[in-house]
Amino acid sequence: MRVAVIGSGPSGIYAADALVSQEDVPVEVDIIDRLPVPFGLVRYGVAPDHLSIRSVRDTLNKVLQKPGVRFLGNVTVGSDVSLADLQACYDAVILTYGASSDRRLGIPGEDLDGSVAATDFVAWYCGHPDADRERFERLLPSATSAVVVGVGNVAVDVTRVLAKSVGELNHTDMPQHVLETLQSAHITDVYLLGRRGPAQASFTTKELKELGELLEADVLVKPADVELDPVSAALAESERGVGRNVDVIREWAERAPAGKPRRIHVRFLSRPVELRGDDRVDTVVVERTRLTPEGSVEGTGEMEEIPADLVVRSVGYRGTPMEELPFDERSGVIPNEDGRVTRDGEAVAGYYVAGWIKRGPTGIIGTNKKDAVATVASLLADAQSGALSEPTTPGGIDALMAERGVTVVSTAGWDSIDEAEKALGASRGRERTTIHDRDELLRSAIG
Repeated sequence: MRVAVIGSGPSGIYAADALVSQEDVPVEVDIIDRLPVPFGLVRYGVAPDHLSIRSVRDTLNKVLQKPGVRFLGNVTVGSDVSLADLQACYDAVILTYGASSDRRLGIPGEDLDGSVAATDFVAWYCGHPDADRERFERLLPSATSAVVVGVGNVAVDVTRVLAKSVGELNHTDMPQHVLETLQSAHITDVYLLGRRGPAQASFTTKELKELGELLEADVLVKPADVELDPVSAALAESERGVGRNVDVIREWAERAPAGKPRRIHVRFLSRPVELRGDDRVDTVVVERTRLTPEGSVEGTGEMEEIPADLVVRSVGYRGTPMEELPFDERSGVIPNEDGRVTRDGEAVAGYYVAGWIKRGPTGIIGTNKKDAVATVASLLADAQSGALSEPTTPGGIDALMAERGVTVVSTAGWDSIDEAEKALGASRGRERTTIHDRDELLRSAIG
């Protein structure tokens, strides 16, 4: 049996591993990605200074080297190849392309220059080939105050990168142009805004604590923000992770500023209601909020204006549709049952989903392994029951890509890119430096 996996992030690679690791049905897997490189958000989403988390790509890379697994990079489903083409080349298709778009705030002024999505900013500092270099190389050197909206780990990552000195980032695999742009920035104040209280924030304690350990940034918290209502106090008491977060934030509220050159203002019960400015954002209008007894948020009418020439919204990722397949616009996922794609409650034969496009942007990297294994179990059950159709295209995907003149990056090509990035890093005293330019990636792949 031949299976195509669309997307080479953790979900896709875990699905491939589950397929080739079982012995009931012989399987060959092609992992197809529109980028010339694998690993998805492990490469382009996890913060470069989180080396231990990013090291999971070493484990994922071992799967790419397994017999029966191929990486086919630089292949875009929808333009280079259609779903109908894939159905004709494979017994089954597993969609694991994640949730790459951002959620919006829905407030006036959101489209002003200087207002950006965290997905775009993270892609830029991680060296994504499609990142808008010009935009960030223009915005950052002229910014002095930034507002980050959201209290998840991505918002914390963005805040930390903006507040760190370049000396604290030089050991990472950030592209050189990113480090140079951050070096030229003059941001002195970063505001991290959450519309609920500290007990409702979704960051993890380890990531949160890092904000208080930066060499050149003080963390400032208003004591009123850690005065918990009864519901929040009960939550902090009953859930260990919440209690730890609240303890960290309380310690910050009691800490005397050390007079460092940058300041991180952590604000809870605060929501942006308008971005103001002429050609570029210069002010964020923030409304004080309160929690209702039911746990929702309501405005108090108390307003504050925060000066800011950079606003980064980090209020969640969202999935995007795939041609010809059903899509739930409300939840941003492909409808499915046990990983089987469904239309009007009926399974769409041969199509499966795993990861964020299956369940939404929740969980940690490891969550995707169990999720992928469950989807593969459904696929294998369908294969054994005879529910899958055999491929009909002579020569399969290889003949199709050759006929269409698509430059496909193989596993060996990725290995060459890997070595080129390590060599580039070594030339600068680092373990690795990310190659950001697509053409350079392709040149490295084909030698």
